[in-house]
Amino acid sequence: MPCGDQDRLVRVREAAVGRSAGMLIVQAMRRLESRLGDWAIERRRAVIAAALALSAVAASGTAFLEFSADDRIYFDKDNPQLVAAEAMEDTYGETSNVFFAVAPEDGNATSALALEAALWLTDRAWQIPFATRVDSLTNFQHSMADEDDILVRDLVDRGALDDAGARARVRAIALAEPLLAGRLIARDGRASGVNVTVALPGDDQMREGALVAEVSHGLADQVRQRFPGIDVRVTGLVIFNQAFMEVSLSDLKTLVPASFAAMTLTLLFLTGGLGGTFAIMLVVALSVMVSVGLGGWVGLPMTAPSAIAPVVVLTVAIASCVHIFSSLVHSMQREASRTLADRGADGPLPPSGDDALKRNAIAESMRVNLQPVFLACLTTTLGFLSMNASEVPPLRHLGTFVAFGVGAAFFLSVTLLPALLSLVPIRLRVTEIRRDAAMAALGEFVIRRRRVLGWGFGAVTVALLASIPRNELNDVFLHYFDETVGFRRDAEFTVENLTGLYTIDYSLSSGEPGGISDPSYLSDVAAFAEWYRAQPEALHVNVITDTLRRLNRSMHGDDPAEYRLPANRELAAQYLLLYELSLPFGLDLDNQIAVDRSATRMTVATRTLSSNEVIALDRRALQWLANHAPKIVRPESAGGTLMFAHLGRRNIVAMLMGTTIALVGISLVLVFALRSLRLGLASLVPNLVPGALGFGIWGLTVGEVGVSLSMV
Repeated sequence: MPCGDQDRLVRVREAAVGRSAGMLIVQAMRRLESRLGDWAIERRRAVIAAALALSAVAASGTAFLEFSADDRIYFDKDNPQLVAAEAMEDTYGETSNVFFAVAPEDGNATSALALEAALWLTDRAWQIPFATRVDSLTNFQHSMADEDDILVRDLVDRGALDDAGARARVRAIALAEPLLAGRLIARDGRASGVNVTVALPGDDQMREGALVAEVSHGLADQVRQRFPGIDVRVTGLVIFNQAFMEVSLSDLKTLVPASFAAMTLTLLFLTGGLGGTFAIMLVVALSVMVSVGLGGWVGLPMTAPSAIAPVVVLTVAIASCVHIFSSLVHSMQREASRTLADRGADGPLPPSGDDALKRNAIAESMRVNLQPVFLACLTTTLGFLSMNASEVPPLRHLGTFVAFGVGAAFFLSVTLLPALLSLVPIRLRVTEIRRDAAMAALGEFVIRRRRVLGWGFGAVTVALLASIPRNELNDVFLHYFDETVGFRRDAEFTVENLTGLYTIDYSLSSGEPGGISDPSYLSDVAAFAEWYRAQPEALHVNVITDTLRRLNRSMHGDDPAEYRLPANRELAAQYLLLYELSLPFGLDLDNQIAVDRSATRMTVATRTLSSNEVIALDRRALQWLANHAPKIVRPESAGGTLMFAHLGRRNIVAMLMGTTIALVGISLVLVFALRSLRLGLASLVPNLVPGALGFGIWGLTVGEVGVSLSMV
């Protein structure tokens, strides 16, 4: 036989083997479809017992479920912004904090009452668990000349609160001091602040954060009680994290029961009886429990984003169950409809032969729906598993939680649901048949008007797709909270009346140990601080050069003309050493200066910015340093504000890759299942277009896509 004929014969045999394998799979599927319903009914008690037992075992994993309020959980270990933030913390210490805004009703933060309240709160703030530093207007270490020496002491003298002259002096110094004005006292003097630096051990962030928040809010309540006329607002990173977790848990406690209640009422209305509703809702509840339990077994933490998993699983499980139940009812109606002409009533159909009728209807429903339900659950699972491409670990956890739940929903809906439906009564009403007639009429209308509807829908689709580019990757993290949430109200009050909550840290290296005393380096740092103060986004700049200027003035008899940087390196080093030796415990300069004196940290507090504005501001700052600060070597920016600002942009890129992989996988599944390339690709249209239309509408109405929407 010629070689070419042999090759053709091999290909024909391979094709025949492929077709035979495909036929075997199809035949096996057909047998499963035709037998699964009868099997579930015949062994219904065993099926129910096994489903309940396995679900209980899976759900017991909730005992190992841990809740996390750590903001670092949103980042991978190798995230560049996280790496930069951790490096900065290794050099300068923790930045997690609790911030108290002390706001007297009379608008005078330096009144006797306001200063007494600030003193009391400053002392008691050390009682906050894990507190490592407390800074306030009252304990600010003010330096002044003492003949040839320098005197460093608290700005507020406890024994002079009743002295109006002393209070006026405190006010004048505070409002003129760059390190205080706009940070620990409002620029108009109507509020002051107490900032508590907190170093959480990290053994149990949920418990630690809750304890810090509880003690902090307790101190605020005590201030209000002890000092009538003084209001205290509590903010800060630790409070933000705790509020985020508490709001998420609160939503979980309300949304899940509300969703169950809404679904139950809807099912009662649609099914017209308790039996079907009970069976469906039991399957749904078990699916949710299995989803969360399996997450606990594999060690997934519960965070604010993943807390919505039960609601998503509930929705998908409902859809699978309703498909099966509606086909069952339709089958029963079709078999029993021949009695309608004799009865002519709008009541329930006769129950004669109900068991046989229902058994056959269940078997028929499973035959018709097994493959569609399987495909729906499989493609949904692939879609949610694609979230594992996300840059945000909690979104990956959400995808895995939901994938567990969808898988559980499929297995329970094709085993437990038919077994339960065989035991509960199912009512049929004439109105249900009328409802089917109405849907049939709608279908006929769509077919008759398919060209008009097709062109019209196409035009709307194109118009909305064209609106997608109007969406901008952006986030305002404070706006994640509703205006009714206490944290948001306190944060907005603090920003409006005292200082910004968003901060950007810069590590400004001199390139050599002890180099921070170099006058040229200090000149560049001071110029950078002045540039930042001129930016409209900045509310306050905390920089070591302001301290050195004040020390130089003090060492020259408090001469205002000497408020400038030291003239030489040795003098700057001596001033810093003398000042540090005079500082009390907990108020050293380690949070601003590297141990080897090679770098300093400058912290910028900004107004509430969007993520794009934060990134743009930081880029301008780094560009300014590159162009105008030759003595600052390898400047680095970091901090929680920058970390989250970059997160949405990084996540959308990663999710596009995950979505592409999921789309390819879903396409292959549909092409194989439908055994038609054309039908498989066409079936993607109703799956993809709704999401695209949603983004188009969002672009027209909102126009901003943040981390929460980047997963869609």
